[in-house]
Amino acid sequence: MKTILKTLIDYSLFEKYDKEYFVKNRILPLFENEISIKIAICKSSKLETIKNDFNKMISFLEIEELELLFMLSHIEEKCLLYSWALKAISQNSLEKYIDKFLQELLSFSINSRASDIHIEQYKDVVLFKFRIDGRLKTFFTFNSEFFKLISSYIKLISTLDMTQIRLPQDGRFALNIEDKKYDFRVSTMPTLEAESIVLRILDNKNINKNLQTLGISSNLFEILIQALKLTQGLILISGPTGSGKTTTLYSILQELNCEEKKIITVEDPIEYKIDSICQIPINNKIGLSFELVLKNILRQDPDIIFIGEIRDKFSLDIALQASLTGHLVIASIHANNAIETILRLIDLQADPFLISSTLKLVMAQRLVLNYCNFCASQGCPKCNYTKYYDRTIIAEILKVDEKISSMIFKKSDINEIKDYLEKINFKTIIDDGKQKVKQNQTSLEEVYKVASF
Repeated sequence: MKTILKTLIDYSLFEKYDKEYFVKNRILPLFENEISIKIAICKSSKLETIKNDFNKMISFLEIEELELLFMLSHIEEKCLLYSWALKAISQNSLEKYIDKFLQELLSFSINSRASDIHIEQYKDVVLFKFRIDGRLKTFFTFNSEFFKLISSYIKLISTLDMTQIRLPQDGRFALNIEDKKYDFRVSTMPTLEAESIVLRILDNKNINKNLQTLGISSNLFEILIQALKLTQGLILISGPTGSGKTTTLYSILQELNCEEKKIITVEDPIEYKIDSICQIPINNKIGLSFELVLKNILRQDPDIIFIGEIRDKFSLDIALQASLTGHLVIASIHANNAIETILRLIDLQADPFLISSTLKLVMAQRLVLNYCNFCASQGCPKCNYTKYYDRTIIAEILKVDEKISSMIFKKSDINEIKDYLEKINFKTIIDDGKQKVKQNQTSLEEVYKVASF
């Protein structure tokens, strides 16, 4: 079977003929000239009367059924995007039609639950991809000459240099989409073909998630909630990029946010604004560095310190010192699991005494795709014919008890810690994932895809 995810589709054919005809018969028109038409079909396409329906020479491209159904979904939005893009090119309008195209694209992506929009040019086609539930999928394609127009307009509203295409640029813009304000973070990167443009959609829906709705298993949830009642110590959320650490950390902040406590965050960048919390954005251009902020943060008399990421020995030493002197410190760190998190702290040359005295809990996590509840995992427009919809956390929580604290202090071999965890029946990320497979939330394939290490 061939794929058409990088193929130009002439969406005007949906207007010329009949949208319902194509959807009903599971036929995707790709291209037409005076004597022929090219269409994509799948094993369930209805072709009984197709020669009479078009009265032209017909060439066929057979593709996977779910891919074809996905390409036929949201057809109204895709036809509208095609119309605005066509008008923008024909009239070379950087403002009027490009603005309408971008508004429609952003609305489409938000309604599709996308976290990012990727705009890429390959040869004669520009691709518009949405990242949904961690996975990229091409939602729209158009002629490559459109890339310069959309690129220039995005740079214009993001106050970037429109003429610069050989160096990376970063910017932001805000727009009202369907009566709600959204912020968008923009990144441009030069490529062999042209540029890659990525828009990160920043809205408040993620921070409105609380710990109860993240999908943390009940036994782990109770351990985490108890740890958050501590008044001092270090709590770490670990995992690779894309494992949901940021959402978990913001949900923890929501849980801890109250008038009686001063919470200060150090972030690079600030993803979401939370009312009544002092959030400090790192800005190296003006000298507001991670080091400078952390060096002075204790003078602000905080109760809780949130460090976006422990990235080096300096940030770790500040976190350990602060948690030793009466502060609750919450931070993220890159590590595969709870035990590797401890190894990571040691690799950063932290004092074993400080680690053993301050580290209270490590939560290592991943995100797995949930089966789609709208279609019983058969594939539908809601899940973009992927059979999965939304994600949930699988995790392991290592509560640092006296025994583990003593082993850290003594620099015990890591296998000793593993042996002890086996004795106390410690549940790993894989164990938590298997439990969610038993509950029919996800598949074993998804668990091993994100948690095989």
